[in-house]
Amino acid sequence: MHHLSTFLFFNVLACLGQTVRGSDIIHGEKAPANSMQYMVSVQNKWGHVCGGFLVRQDIVITAAHCAVDEPVRVVLGTHKLSKRNMNPVDIEYFCNYTTYKSVRLGDDIMLIKLSRKLPLNNRVKIIPLPTSSNANLRDGQICSVAGWGKIGTNHPLVDDLRVVNVSILNPQLCREKWGNGLPSNVICAGGYDTDKGFCQGDSGGPLVCNRVAVGVVSFNKLANCNYPDVPNVYTDISKYLQWINNIVKTNKCV
Repeated sequence: MHHLSTFLFFNVLACLGQTVRGSDIIHGEKAPANSMQYMVSVQNKWGHVCGGFLVRQDIVITAAHCAVDEPVRVVLGTHKLSKRNMNPVDIEYFCNYTTYKSVRLGDDIMLIKLSRKLPLNNRVKIIPLPTSSNANLRDGQICSVAGWGKIGTNHPLVDDLRVVNVSILNPQLCREKWGNGLPSNVICAGGYDTDKGFCQGDSGGPLVCNRVAVGVVSFNKLANCNYPDVPNVYTDISKYLQWINNIVKTNKCV
């Protein structure tokens, strides 16, 4: 188990090159009330650092690079982070994927084990994951990404959850546009040939297609939110299902 006190974050910033960890929802809108109740704010002792999403009553998925911010709790059941009387849930431990070393080398996915199981209700829900090792996404398919990140370059983080629609890009086109190569097991959506996507501030949030979480927000290029630029990059959850299922079954990092 990779406990908070022993997590090794060496190489997290290595090999970033022109990439930037995190995401901000650009040209989106406030998420409708009573929607996306699976969304989680992953927080350290100072506040929000990453997005995440609930996949079991006590398990959250987020990005592996979020560990560098030393998260200690999660907040869910609300779209507004400043709302009073929220009940944060402590993190018991987290597991990053076994071969993760840095954002640009891929495998940017992490599971957070919460200190207790949360009751599911009209404010807290789980989101399903893909059922096979192929997400079966179509070029141009419309999906969505949500988070509490900035809405533009040099803007502050937002208080209300925001969401934007993005379209799936052809993998070959994505690799061509990045030019310097992409890690394996990624999905590209938004951020190219559009004014919508993510930038800095909301890593770990889900890419949702047909009400299924298919990707985890991973990285983008530079700290520039003036799209079009290059495609946004997500970790492809379907390629990590066996690892996720093993942790869920055994309740320990594997």
